[in-house]
Amino acid sequence: MQEFFIVEKPGQGEIVEKKSRFIAHVLPIQSEEEALAHIERIKKQYWDARHNCFAFIIGRNNEIQRFSDDGEPQGTAGKPILEVLTNGNIHNTLIIVTRYFGGTLLGTGGLVRAYGQSAKAGLENALVMRVCEGVRFELICDYNSIGKIKYIMGQMSISAEEEYGADVILHINMKRSDFEKFQSQVVDATSGKAVWGVTEITQYKENIEK
Repeated sequence: MQEFFIVEKPGQGEIVEKKSRFIAHVLPIQSEEEALAHIERIKKQYWDARHNCFAFIIGRNNEIQRFSDDGEPQGTAGKPILEVLTNGNIHNTLIIVTRYFGGTLLGTGGLVRAYGQSAKAGLENALVMRVCEGVRFELICDYNSIGKIKYIMGQMSISAEEEYGADVILHINMKRSDFEKFQSQVVDATSGKAVWGVTEITQYKENIEK
């Protein structure tokens, strides 16, 4: 699978351009109905603003794409917001940008830049995560081996749910691209004594550096 990005936690950003305020809200969504409910809520919250423009994308392959200029000149608001999402390969996300008019016309180019920059400002304050192919499995080891395995996991930034009984069972979800290296190191460290459960292909989410 090709990697893509999602918004895990909402964010808000604001810029001011020639006294016009542009307030961006970035929200994770799973359906068009959810997106429309958020848009209606933001419009009520900023009822005195001149414009509440938005764009959203839903689906792994961008099956649903919607945007609105909400009274701004055509192509100057919703489309630049949408392009921030498409250019960033960001899925299942809604960005609403509220504008309070500052009295000075910005022109077509100025509006495009302002809406795009405000959308980016909102994303910078949201928790954006990379989604890539992962593997989920159980790793069973004895108490003499757990320290060595956890050291390797720490070096590779791998986390697990731990279950202690007669042996130690680690429930791991990690990037598939790191699996071969991890498996090799664990086999070496435990002299092949660790027992590997069935490997299931899944999705893996990780934080991205900003």
